[in-house]
Amino acid sequence: MKSIVWKALGSALVAALVCGNVYAQASDAAAGTEAPAASKSTQKAAAKAARKSNRKLGYAVRKAITKAGGIDVSNITVRSKGGAISLQGTVPDQSQIDKAGDVAKGVAGVTSVDNKLTVQQQ
Repeated sequence: MKSIVWKALGSALVAALVCGNVYAQASDAAAGTEAPAASKSTQKAAAKAARKSNRKLGYAVRKAITKAGGIDVSNITVRSKGGAISLQGTVPDQSQIDKAGDVAKGVAGVTSVDNKLTVQQQ
C-alpha cells in the first residue's frame, strides 16, 4: 500500500514541476516578444526626431548663409547630421568658401563644419 501512495505522490510531484516549467516558459516568451516591439517603436520615434532635428539645423544654416549676403547659394548643398554640417558644391570665388564656412560655424547647434565647397571653373 505504501508503494502505491509513494508512486502517486511522485507522479503528482513530477506533474506539478512540469506544469510549473511550462507556465514559466509561456510567460517569459510573451514578455520577450513585447519588449522588442516597444523597443522598435521607440527607436523609430528617436530616428524620426533626429531626422527632424537634422533637417531643421540644415535649413537654419542655409538661411544664415543666404542672409549673410555676398555668397552665391544656388550651387551649395547643406547636410546636417547630429550637429555636424557638411557644405558641398561650387561657388564663384575662394572668399565665398571661407565666408560660408564661417557663417555655418556661427549658427546655434552646429558642432563642426566640413567645408567641401570648391571654386567653380569657368
